[in-house]
Amino acid sequence: MPALTTYTKPLSSEQATRLRGLLAEAGWSFESKPYCLYAASRNRVNVLVYEKGPKIVVQGKDTEDFITNVLEPQVLGVAELGYEEVHHPEMFQPHLGIDESGKGDFFGPLVIAGVYVDREVAHALRELGAVDSKRIGSDDKILKLAEMIRKVPGLKSEVIQINPGRYNELYEKFGNLNRLLAWGHAKVIEVLLEKVPGCPTAISDQFANPAVLQRALQERGRGIQLIQRTKAESDPAVAAASILARERFVQWLDQTGQRLGRELPKGVSPLVKERARGLFEAMGEDGLRQVAKMHFKTSQEVMSRSGEGWQA
Repeated sequence: MPALTTYTKPLSSEQATRLRGLLAEAGWSFESKPYCLYAASRNRVNVLVYEKGPKIVVQGKDTEDFITNVLEPQVLGVAELGYEEVHHPEMFQPHLGIDESGKGDFFGPLVIAGVYVDREVAHALRELGAVDSKRIGSDDKILKLAEMIRKVPGLKSEVIQINPGRYNELYEKFGNLNRLLAWGHAKVIEVLLEKVPGCPTAISDQFANPAVLQRALQERGRGIQLIQRTKAESDPAVAAASILARERFVQWLDQTGQRLGRELPKGVSPLVKERARGLFEAMGEDGLRQVAKMHFKTSQEVMSRSGEGWQA
């Protein structure tokens, strides 16, 4: 098993303060870094404690030694590294994990992915560093991780990519995003269960109304246990699914932007509105429907204000 060289863990404010004192007392070198409460290094370990959370990121060749000799016994007060299967046995049982990407982005598709894991696959994913895609800041890293995930022996996956033109048709049919999402999740579960018919469980993020997804399950899906929970991405199967979904999303944005000769930004920022206005003026509403989710209020703002000197 390769040595652990990167590690992430939420901390309480008290734990972050306690760790800082321990590092200072031990003579670690401190420096200021963006978005960090503090960053410290010594020998072959770098420690970054981020304001948001807060959370700790440990990197370097001596990551495992730092966790087992400093972080866990002196700060966290629990021995978890190497004991994940004891503390969270459900992560290592055969199950499906489902997640999506693109739901909150004006441009681009909605992508829903599912991954099947068993004990060996779950351990392999954790060794790869498969975590929730929202915690991975680089698109390049997403693409590399996705490629490694697909090569894990025994892993089964399924990805459904709903491009904007089709997405807009389905949204009008279903009437709201939750029902459309549930349909996509259920379809991924159904296809994966054809590949692993004995799988007993599927895990996904909590729907606002859990019954919506439960009702959407198809023939095979109705025979398994469906678990919906907040922060489901802590599960290795859900984390891997989030990365595979994000890969498809960023690839579509890149390829379509190159074809159109203009970058398609993520999210719903002022830059997104500005780019959407330019596309609407160049291609009209039908053209915009092929690259954007038209139920977002951004589309109405763009089409109603276009030609009036409006600036995002």
